[in-house]
Amino acid sequence: MAPPILLAVSLLDVVWIIVALFALFGGLSLVVLSLTWLERKALGRLQLRLGPTRTGPMGLMQPIADAIKLLIKEDILPTESDKAIFWVAPVIVVVSAFMIWVTIPAAHNLVIKNLELGLFYITAFAVVGILGLVLAGWGSANKYGVLGGLRSAAQLISYEIPVILVVVAVGMLAQSLDLRVIVENQNPILYVLVLPLGLVIFFIAGLAEVGRTPFDIYHAESEVVGGPFVEYSGAHWAVFFLAEYINTFAIAALAALLFLGGWLGPVLPGVVWFLIKVYALVMVVFWIRGTFPRLRIDQLMAFAWKVMVPLAFYTIVITAIYLFYDWPAWSLTLMSLAGLAVVGYLIYRKMMAPVRRVAEIKARQEQQLAERRAAASARRPAAGSRSGGPR
Repeated sequence: MAPPILLAVSLLDVVWIIVALFALFGGLSLVVLSLTWLERKALGRLQLRLGPTRTGPMGLMQPIADAIKLLIKEDILPTESDKAIFWVAPVIVVVSAFMIWVTIPAAHNLVIKNLELGLFYITAFAVVGILGLVLAGWGSANKYGVLGGLRSAAQLISYEIPVILVVVAVGMLAQSLDLRVIVENQNPILYVLVLPLGLVIFFIAGLAEVGRTPFDIYHAESEVVGGPFVEYSGAHWAVFFLAEYINTFAIAALAALLFLGGWLGPVLPGVVWFLIKVYALVMVVFWIRGTFPRLRIDQLMAFAWKVMVPLAFYTIVITAIYLFYDWPAWSLTLMSLAGLAVVGYLIYRKMMAPVRRVAEIKARQEQQLAERRAAASARRPAAGSRSGGPR
C-alpha cells in the first residue's frame, strides 16, 4: 500500500490537472469568441463594411449572442441516422482540437504539461479529428454527408503530410521535439530566417488542415449542402466550428513557436509577445479569406500532391544537407529561398497560361485583320484604274 504522503501528492497532481484543463477550456472558449468577433470586423473592413456594431459596444457582445442562439436552437436528429455515431462524431473533433493545447506553451513556464516529444504528441492527436469528420458524414445516413466526409478525409490526409514533414525538419534543426527547446534555440536567430520555406509550407498546409479559405472544400458553406455536417444543427453544429476556430488558433500558435520565436522578444512579457505573434498570424488567415476564392477539389488535391508534398520533401533534404556538412546558416536560407522562388515562378507561369493564350489569340486576330485590310486596300486602286481607263 502506498504511503499517505504519496497518495496526497498524486491527489494534488490530479486536482491540479483537472483545474488546469478547465482553465484551458475556458481560455480557449474566450479565444474563440474573440476570433469570431475579430474575423467579422476584419472581413467588414476588407469589404468596406463596419462589421458588428449593434450588440454591445463595437459589437463585442455579438459572439455571445451567436453562442446563445446556437445553444437554444432546436437540435434535430435524423430518423435514419446511427445515433451513437451521430453524437460521438462532434465530441471526437472537439476533443482532438482541445487536447493538443495540453502541451503548447504560451511562455517557458506557462504550459499544462510540457513533453519532450511534444511535437510528436501534437501531430498524433491532430489527425484524430479526421475520424470525427468521416463519422459525422457516415452517422448522418445522408449520401451528401458521406461524400463530404470522404472529401474532407482526402483533403486533410493530403495536407497532413507536408505539415508533418516540416515539423520533422524543424525538429532536425533544433535536435529536439520539445517546443520549449525549439523556442529557446531561436535566440538570437529565428527559424523563419533560416528556413523561410518551412514557414510558407506549414502555414499554407495548416490553412488546408483547418479548412480555411481557399481550402474550405469540406465545409462547403456556399454550396447547397454543408459537407459532413449537413444534418447537424444547434449546439452540435456549433461544436464543429468551435473546433475549427481552436485549430485555427493552434496552427497560428505552432507557426509562432516553430518559426517566430514564440514568447521571445524585448521589453514586454513573454505571454504578450506570444499573443501578438499568434494574433498577427490569425489576421493573415482572415485576410486570405477575404482575398482569395475557393479552389476546386481537383485544384486543391493537385496543389497538395504536385506542389506541397514535393516542397516538403525538398525541405527535409536541404535541412539534412545543411546539418550533415555543417554549413553556415545562410546556406540553408539560400537553398530555402531558391526552392521557394522556383516553385513560385512555376506556379506563376501556370496561372498566367490562360492570360498568355488569350493574348496570343488576340494578337493572331489583329494580324489577320491587318492582312485583310491590306488586301482590301490593295484591291481598291486596281479596281479604280480599271474603271477610269478609255472605253
